Amino acid sequence: MSFLQLRDVSFGYRGFAPVVDRVTLEVDAGSVHCLVGRSGCGKTTLLKLAAGLLPPSRGGVLWRGLPPSDTRQVGFVFQAPTLLDWLTARDNVLLPVSLQRKPTAADGEAAGALLAQLGLGELAQRHPRQLSGGQQSRVALARALLLQPPLLLLDEPFAALDALTREELQRDLLQLVRARGTTVVFVTHDIHEAVFLGDRVSVMDQGRIVRTIDVDRAASVRDSAGFAAACASVRDALAGEGALA
Repeated sequence: MSFLQLRDVSFGYRGFAPVVDRVTLEVDAGSVHCLVGRSGCGKTTLLKLAAGLLPPSRGGVLWRGLPPSDTRQVGFVFQAPTLLDWLTARDNVLLPVSLQRKPTAADGEAAGALLAQLGLGELAQRHPRQLSGGQQSRVALARALLLQPPLLLLDEPFAALDALTREELQRDLLQLVRARGTTVVFVTHDIHEAVFLGDRVSVMDQGRIVRTIDVDRAASVRDSAGFAAACASVRDALAGEGALA
């Protein structure tokens, strides 16, 4: 069953070519759908349209068959963790609650549990400046998941991290969203990251989705022949559309 549907969606500015051009996309509930493509191809704008943060100039966006109505149902993680320096890691995770009401003891326990799941249980009282880049990214992920949103949108959240930390965070992300049944749309430039994370990978070029590739989850082991084949399929799609920078 689809959680997210984009039907013939376009977005642009008067006098310019569309940023997103007649995109139709379905994301199954509880699945991870990755978007890859060169810079400026429309990936981030498509993410904002999916979240209901931008109104499409054409077409429609549906969540569970209905127009987006409450952006609190969406969790966001961006490339920069955007943590507040004067708050501890725990209080940064609690921020989505603090902006609405005073956090309860149960909220604090939920924040602590998420940090513990991400290996930061003993660092909950540290401030962002006392954390590494990878640790800050984990805090941002915990914050996005605190309210248990059914939809999680991530815009190159691990791009600035070293390779080993990226792989650790990719595994952490999959473990958390699979346990919660969260629907995920993940934007990345990294073909290997897209294939490792995604149940499906869509290639974007000049505002359009030019190809969508189903990934066999059994092939997601990085050193398997299936993983290499899936990566090759995505690379061929990128190169074939001139989408590889």
